[in-house]
Amino acid sequence: MRNLDAPRLCSGTRLRVTELRRHIVKATILTGEAKGDNVLIPRIPIIPNNLPFNFKRLQFPLKVAFSMTINKSQSQTLKVAGLHLDMPCFSHGQLYVAGSRVSKAKNLHVYAEGKKSLNIIYKSILQ
Repeated sequence: MRNLDAPRLCSGTRLRVTELRRHIVKATILTGEAKGDNVLIPRIPIIPNNLPFNFKRLQFPLKVAFSMTINKSQSQTLKVAGLHLDMPCFSHGQLYVAGSRVSKAKNLHVYAEGKKSLNIIYKSILQ
């Protein structure tokens, strides 16, 4: 992964891919100060330096995501979100963070086995 044009194209920037070509990706920026801008992302050479031999490969500096972790969603505002809670949250406040990413309750969709999930609470704080 590479930061191409900080702060426009850097880690955490979400894009909508509008066109895929052999050597370039056309996309629209969905978050940040450059929201709405159209960008062209070229394939770039990646040369690993932690191996005993040398090679070069061309790849797009993108990470495809159809989902994100609760921690990665912090400070994000989403129009619609779905929570897949097949396992309970493992950290204090994690369920709150996940549920508070959308501005309207009707846009939050939750899947939990048995329609329940545990929320980790420090009971000593409440006493």
